[in-house]
Amino acid sequence: MPELIITGVVSAVVGLLLGALGGFFYRKKVGESKIGSAEEEAKRILDEASKSAEAKKKEVLIEAKEETLRLRNEGERELKERRSEVSRMERRLNQKEENLDRKTEALERKNEQLDEKLKANDALREQIEQALEVQVKKLEEISNYTAEEAKQELLLQVETETRYEMAQRMDELEAQFKEEADAKARNLLSLAIQRCAADHVTESTISVVALPSEEMKGRIIGREGRNIQKLETLTGVELIIDDTPEAITISGFDPVRREVARLALEKLIADGRIHPARIEEMVEKSRREVDAVIKQAGERATYEVNVHGIHPELVRLLGRLRYRTSYGQNVLQHSIEVAWLAGIMADELGLDGTVARRAGLLHDIGKAFPQDVEGSHVELGVNAAKKFKESAEVIHAIEAHHNDVEPKTIIAVLIQAADAVSAARPGARREDMENYIKRLQKLEEIAVSFQGVEKAFAIQAGREIRVMVKPELVNDDGMKLIAREMAKKIEDEVKYPGQIKLNLIRETRAVDYAK
Repeated sequence: MPELIITGVVSAVVGLLLGALGGFFYRKKVGESKIGSAEEEAKRILDEASKSAEAKKKEVLIEAKEETLRLRNEGERELKERRSEVSRMERRLNQKEENLDRKTEALERKNEQLDEKLKANDALREQIEQALEVQVKKLEEISNYTAEEAKQELLLQVETETRYEMAQRMDELEAQFKEEADAKARNLLSLAIQRCAADHVTESTISVVALPSEEMKGRIIGREGRNIQKLETLTGVELIIDDTPEAITISGFDPVRREVARLALEKLIADGRIHPARIEEMVEKSRREVDAVIKQAGERATYEVNVHGIHPELVRLLGRLRYRTSYGQNVLQHSIEVAWLAGIMADELGLDGTVARRAGLLHDIGKAFPQDVEGSHVELGVNAAKKFKESAEVIHAIEAHHNDVEPKTIIAVLIQAADAVSAARPGARREDMENYIKRLQKLEEIAVSFQGVEKAFAIQAGREIRVMVKPELVNDDGMKLIAREMAKKIEDEVKYPGQIKLNLIRETRAVDYAK
């Protein structure tokens, strides 16, 4: 049994091997036949490719030859064109060289001619200079002037003529400006004055107290004059008891002290008890009343001109102006009037009327300080305004209202104008005879100090100066220059209310005799 199995297995193995060998040989034969056919196909393809490549090669060679021929033709044509262009350029360059040569020759000829002309000009200049020297010497001999002196004389003549022409032009411009400005300024000032009508009362430095009887004078004087001495010591004024019936005169330059003395004296007369202790009591009471009146006067002034927000100390200083006078004019009333005038003009000009009224009300605030405080009223007013925080525009208007500084704002100019209008009104101020005469003399001295002025007369209370000039020294145009310079000098050196008219007169006379 086992042997059969082995024999079967061996038979199977042998069969498989035989089958595998048969298949191998069959596949080999089939493969060899395929390889042979493939080789033939490859050979055929190679032959066809060789033929096609040969044809392509011929076509490419033909195309390359054609392209080469085309490029050669284009190159030859371009070369030919370039050669022709170069030929044209050469011809043009040759022509330019010929032209340059001709121009160079012409320039050389001109240079030669110029050199000859320059030599001739140099020779001619020398001749002219020699002739000029001869002429100058002859002119100097004839005129008795050297060349430098003649030059100075000519410059002086030209300067004089120029000054006259300038004077004429200035006169024309001034006339043109006045035509336009005078009417507006006149209307503006007249409107402001009409709307701000005010009475003027000249105040003095004395007060008179009426007495009920002559016997009261003795009681006021007191035993050995102790009562009157006490009253004068406490008030700082002088009591004048003379032959005037039933009246005592109180004299003093400080209106506040004079008012305190007047009130105290009236209270003592009404009370009837006059002795040092009572005098001291009444003086103190009167001083408090005057302080109250001062405060009320300051407040009333601010309300009257419709200006608010002023520091209380400035209001108190304003009230003190109620008892201050300038040339007999009450300073508080003057300040109120200036405020209204400046405010009205500012409103008409389209400016801030409130600032103008404020500056006008405070412009003389420095006059409220006592005499023992050093400085002008302008300086004191500026310091007070700065101390109590007034605006820069108001401070500048205070500082410039007497031209201590040049006015830089329209408000400052309006304050100057309003101040002058208020002071120049008829009856507004009084002036003592001595100062009046000094001012007239000063005006005449300034007028005659100018060269060519023969005489000068101050007339119309110093509001006009008539000046006689020498006709042989001053001509008509020169008069305009003298008038302008004279007005400027008067503005700088003299203080005066309003304005001063300068009237220059030149008279020419011709005299002859019939024989």
